[in-house]
Amino acid sequence: METQLDSVKDDLPLMANTSYMLVKHYILDLDVDFRTKVIEGTVVLFFEPGSRYRKTSSTGKEGCQSQCDETCEMRTSEPCHVPVAGVSPSLSDTECNDFAVCGEGEEDTSDKNGNHSNEERASGISSSKDCCDIENHGNKDFLLVLDCCDLSVLKVEEVDVASVSGIEKFTRSAKLTVVSKELENLRNQIVHELVTLPAHRWKEQLYYFTRCSQAPGCGELLFTTGAWSLEIRKSGIQTPTDFPRAVRIRYKTKLEGRSVTWTTDQNGRPCVYTMGSPINNRALFPCQEPPVALSTWQASVRTAAGFVVLTSGENSAEPVQLQEGILSWYYYVTMPMPASTFTIAVGCWQEVKQQSFTAAAQTDIEFSLPSSQTDCRWHEEICGHVEYPCRFQNPAARLQAVIPYRVFAPWCLMERCEEHLLQLIPQCLSAAYTTLGIHPFSRLDVLIVPSNFSSLGMASPHIIFLSQSVLPGGSHLCGTRLCHEIAHAWFGLAIGAHDWTEEWISEGFATFLEDIFWARAQQLSHDEVKGQQELKALLRWRRLRDEVQNSEEELQVLR
Repeated sequence: METQLDSVKDDLPLMANTSYMLVKHYILDLDVDFRTKVIEGTVVLFFEPGSRYRKTSSTGKEGCQSQCDETCEMRTSEPCHVPVAGVSPSLSDTECNDFAVCGEGEEDTSDKNGNHSNEERASGISSSKDCCDIENHGNKDFLLVLDCCDLSVLKVEEVDVASVSGIEKFTRSAKLTVVSKELENLRNQIVHELVTLPAHRWKEQLYYFTRCSQAPGCGELLFTTGAWSLEIRKSGIQTPTDFPRAVRIRYKTKLEGRSVTWTTDQNGRPCVYTMGSPINNRALFPCQEPPVALSTWQASVRTAAGFVVLTSGENSAEPVQLQEGILSWYYYVTMPMPASTFTIAVGCWQEVKQQSFTAAAQTDIEFSLPSSQTDCRWHEEICGHVEYPCRFQNPAARLQAVIPYRVFAPWCLMERCEEHLLQLIPQCLSAAYTTLGIHPFSRLDVLIVPSNFSSLGMASPHIIFLSQSVLPGGSHLCGTRLCHEIAHAWFGLAIGAHDWTEEWISEGFATFLEDIFWARAQQLSHDEVKGQQELKALLRWRRLRDEVQNSEEELQVLR
């Protein structure tokens, strides 16, 4: 049985075996139901074999065995408990919560080895099996492990991408003529061709990702869930190379899940948003959470009319009415990002607009840099990251000091947002551009989140959450916090920590840059900047000293 974690002493476990299988793209198709407080739908994952498998294994057997050794050292496996039809008197309360117990008249669909088929509709198993199923007649099946917590997984299946009309264009590559024409290999090769399309074909890539995600299933996959993971295998498949590259997971969230918060806004209207930080997004959708697992995504979210859906996306989504009373919102991201940076907020938000000021501000600020300063900064450079439609290589982005932005808030806070926040955003964006250059992201949404938000702000791709607490403090508190979160677009998002132990570096850069951004946004003199920075440095030193003197030693260790 998986070890229960102490939230004070233990680190958040990263269970995903990203060295062997790496998610390259997610497609989320979700329904948000405020009546039941459940988010339900599917996520389709498109994979490529991981770097460690390719490096360490010239044959699939060696790679799978090394993964077995690694994973089995990480956790102790127990025999998988199988629910017996109608009766389970010996199970503890904890075990019962996670078990699929067959009710009267239902059929026990688990096989003799304790593996769940999808007909059970419940996915909890209290223990984790070995990464390779040694008990299955001596075979060692490859086990895909995803980070997952507090989700009801209902079904896992391979997606028949080969059935998509027009997909045959991805089977004409010379690479495909030398492989077996078996259907399984064909499907995997199609996914490989799709995820490796050059950056300039990103629109075509997203189109076919969507079409593939809607293709029928071609076989259910065996799966088990633990406290922190979802484990998937296909009987007889022993290597990551042969494992299905397109997998659809049907699931729904649980009310106790800690990735999303169901609450009410400042007007008492229902809303839900991702907190992200406590356990990242593993209670929102099964994913790979190590920061090195970079992927793109698309998200279609349906909810009742009257609600606004905001997510991490490059496009400013407009709702589409699917049926009376139901709207659908679609977002996409083409920059590979960690799954933990995905954010969603659904509520009765109102867009704060002040058209006359916004248009004038953007016109005045956008081209405020002297030509000499502009010329010296924008010399041609070649990015060293993986290929994607990069703004740093986009000439049009080089003169965009203020990217398009929107502000959303409950209606009771709209006047404060219009008075303080709305006019600060172009000033802060322009100051960031003057300091660091091209904005990594093409647009920005700013949302005033509900009062139970536990921080002053949180930055995600294309969207910033701000606490209502920054609004009454005048322009200084609001401006410095906004500058801090804008700085995270460069440090924390475009450039991220290699692992979670280095996350403090991103915070350090953002804290340092917020003073520089804010000083430039205010257009302070040199002496005023120096005085302000010295005062803030003194206040920060005193706060750090007081925390060290008045906190237990174990709380001073950064994990």
